[in-house]
Order: sequence, then structure tokens, then C-alpha cells
Amino acid sequence: MGGIVLLLLVVLSVAVAIAISHAEPILRARVIETLSARFKSKIELEGFHVSVARRVQVSGEGLRIYGVTDPNAHQPGVQPLIAIAEFRFATHWLNLLRSPMHVQTVYLKGLQLNIPPREDRQQINNMRSKAGKTKIIVDQFVCEGAELVINTSRPGKFPVEFEIGSLKMNRTGPGKPLHFDAILINPKPVGVITSNGVFGPWREDSPRDTPVQGTYSFSKADLSTIKGIGGTLSSTGQYGGTLDQIVVNGETETPDFRLAVSGHPVPLQTEFHAIVDGTNGDTYLQPVKAKILHTSLIAKGYVVRVKEPKGHHIELDVTIDQGRIEDLLKLGVKTDPPVMTGEVQLKTKFDLAPGEADIANRLKLAGSFHISGTHFTNDKIQGKVDALSLRSQGKPELASDKIPDNVHSDLMGNFVLNRGILSFSWLHFEVPGAQVHLAGKYSLDGNEFDFRGKARIQAKLSHMVTGWKSVLLKPVDPFFSKNGAGTDLPVKITGTRAEPHVGLDFGHKSKDKSSEATAETLHRR
Repeated sequence: MGGIVLLLLVVLSVAVAIAISHAEPILRARVIETLSARFKSKIELEGFHVSVARRVQVSGEGLRIYGVTDPNAHQPGVQPLIAIAEFRFATHWLNLLRSPMHVQTVYLKGLQLNIPPREDRQQINNMRSKAGKTKIIVDQFVCEGAELVINTSRPGKFPVEFEIGSLKMNRTGPGKPLHFDAILINPKPVGVITSNGVFGPWREDSPRDTPVQGTYSFSKADLSTIKGIGGTLSSTGQYGGTLDQIVVNGETETPDFRLAVSGHPVPLQTEFHAIVDGTNGDTYLQPVKAKILHTSLIAKGYVVRVKEPKGHHIELDVTIDQGRIEDLLKLGVKTDPPVMTGEVQLKTKFDLAPGEADIANRLKLAGSFHISGTHFTNDKIQGKVDALSLRSQGKPELASDKIPDNVHSDLMGNFVLNRGILSFSWLHFEVPGAQVHLAGKYSLDGNEFDFRGKARIQAKLSHMVTGWKSVLLKPVDPFFSKNGAGTDLPVKITGTRAEPHVGLDFGHKSKDKSSEATAETLHRR
């Protein structure tokens, strides 16, 4: 009996010795067979190394798995579906005698997964194994430097790329999803994204339909890496769906958001519901709810990835039902304090083109607004508004007494913003006793006012002044009393925010002596 046991030990020792001496070809064959069992395709492995001590140490480089066609025909050469720059793992030498062999952790470096365009995805379906068993089972993958590329054949589009700094994936069982933890460095705005969730199970027949679900945290994103804005953004949220279509719900917090054109930091909070189209990288916002100081807005639209110039084209419909105009002016206009205060309602198209230029030069707006309870912060302007209202009601004596300003005006109109200039095709300004219809432009830096139009006034011209001026103007009342108004006058607002000029505008008409005298009299009032 002892001799039999001894013989068995000798045989076992010989078997182990043979297995160890042939470890490298055995393991190389098992790696190739495992991949062949998963993919029916060309496989390249540049290097494969095995060392045996107390454990079997395995490393390799240049692993590439190819498809039937090139997943990205836009790149030179034939691109593999899966590429791994380096890999390594360790296992007990007894596992060489087992099939399938069990490996606890495989470490990867430089993983790239190339998803072909939708119309070519059948190639992966054709690569599915019709026979063969997996020779290696892995519990965990730990990857340094991974990239997921979703390719497209659509003209004017470029592949969607997800750069992942580090990735850890844990197997839960055959045909079940992988649990993952990932850290990404977002290039623009620069910041760190951490995410964890589940991925899979992998859909060989339709990779784009592979499910994904998880949570993310985006911290300390430097918005100044996007030309024209600044601030530090943080964001958290959840996502789920498939690689083809991912639904994201999240919120952001930027305590010091600012535009370069104004330079005024304001707190900005948002909540958003977005759908990311994995076929092209476009994002549909449905909707975004934002709050700037005391003003809430809702935006709906999309963010489209474009090839030339490389970047994102953003188009939104923005609505403010109840906000404060001073909040918007503080964000978008350099002058401080804002030129006016009041309650605002606004609807606008928001169009931000891609490019390297400052946001103020790329942003276009087109919409309408209504500001009620308007009060101008510039004493000169508000003083003229107060006097205009009193004189327009036929109370010139009160206007001359310089009473405290208590007149709130109403302002509405249609506007277009282009290259930092606000143009108004129609602007209606109303105070008790007067209505002013204007058209013109205003620069966001506050260096230019240029508005011209008509003022319809309740009082007759002679009732807007006192004393001998009233007597002099009485004969010309009929010339300016028309269209149902006591007085109808051409007006203009020019200059800058610091030095505004409000006056009459007879420049476009032939000037007679009576109109010149009237303008001079009103100018001196």
C-alpha cells in the first residue's frame, strides 16, 4: 500500500513539474481559447510572459481582437474592436491543472473598446461563438486608462469618446452585469468625475443595447477652462439606460458662476433631466431648471456634437415666468449696479455655437420680454423718468420741485443678441401719462445706448411746462397733438450708461423754426 502511495506522489510530482515547465504555452493557449470562445475573430498577442515561483505570474502586451470590418474607417489602418496595451495576473500553480482556470484579479492598462456604427454592429453578432468553452474565469478586472469609443458613419459627426482614468469591474456570475467603480478626468471643464454602478450583461448581438446604470459625482470643475465663463462647479446625479440612450437626472451647484463680459460672480443652481444619444453623443435637455440669485428659469433643447469646429452646438428654448431683471443684468452686463430693477418675464431662443471665441461673441438670443415695476438705478435716468411722468400728466410744477422718485415704469419688447450687442426691433416703455415706442441697440459692456422712436403723451405740449414757456408753446399745441395723444414727439436716448442723453429727435425730418424752438424749450425744462 505504501508503495502505491509513493508511486502516486511521484506521478503527481512529475505532472506538476511538466505543467510548470509548460506553463507559458499552456496559459497562452488558454488565453487565446478563452477569447476565441467569446469572439470568432482574428486575435493578436504581441507578448506573453510567465514566471513561476510560489505563484504563477502572467503578463502580456499588445492584445488585439479584430472584427469582420474596421469599426472606425476614419482612422488610418484597421482598428481592433478591443485593444489592451498591457495585462497581468497571478494564480496558484494548481490552477494549471484545472479547466476552467480561476483567476481572482486581472490588471489591465490601456484598454480601448471600439463600438462599430449601428449599421455594422451585426459583425459582432457574427463573431459569437457557436462552440467552445471558456478556459479562464476572472472575478475582477482593474484597469488603468480605459477608453470607450462609439463610432458613427454619419457625415459631419465624429466618434463619441469616454476617457476613463481608472476602472474596477467585478463579476457577479455568468450572463450577469459587472459592478464597476470608475474615475474620470473631464477635459473641459476640467474636473474629476467618480462613478459607480452596473454594466451589462454585454449584448454581443447589439452592443449599443447593453444596459448601464449608476451614480456619478463631478467635483471642483473649473469653468474657466471654457473661454468666456468662470466659476467652480459641482454636480451629482443618477443615470440609466443603454449605451444607445442614457437618461441622466442630476443637479449642479456653482456658487461663483460668472460671464467674462460682466465679471460678476453669482450663485447658480440647476436641476436637469437629460437623454444622451449614444449613437452620436447628442444630448437632449428635457428640461433644465435653473436659479440665478432670485430668478428661476426653465430651458429645453439639445446639445449637438459637431466636427468642425470641434465642440458642441447648444440650442435651447428658455422661459422665465417670474424673475428679477437685476439678476439677469448682474450676470450679463458689466455695469454695476445693474441699470434697472423690476419683475421680468422672458422667452428666448438660446443659440451657442462651438468654437474658441469668447462666449459673448458666440452667443445669440432672439426673444421677447416684459419688465414691470421698473426702477432705474441711475439717478439721472430715473430723475428724467419721474419728470417725464409728471409733465406728461400735466403736472409740471411737481416735476420742478424735484420730488423723490416714486414712478415705476413698464418695459416690454422684442430683442436679438449678437456679438455682445442687444438690438431691439420694438421696445415699448410706459409711465403714467406717457407711452414711448423705440427701436435701437445697447452694448453689454454699457458703452453704448442708441434708441430712437416716438413718445405719445397725455398732456398737451403747453401743459408740460409752466409760466411764460407754457404761453409760448400754446400756439404749437395743434401741431404736436395728433393720433389721439395730447402730444406726439420724436425722441432719442443716446450716450453711455454713465452719461445718458435723453432728448428730442428731429434729425430725420426737415426742421422748421417752430419745431426747433419747441425742442430747445423742452430741452431746457
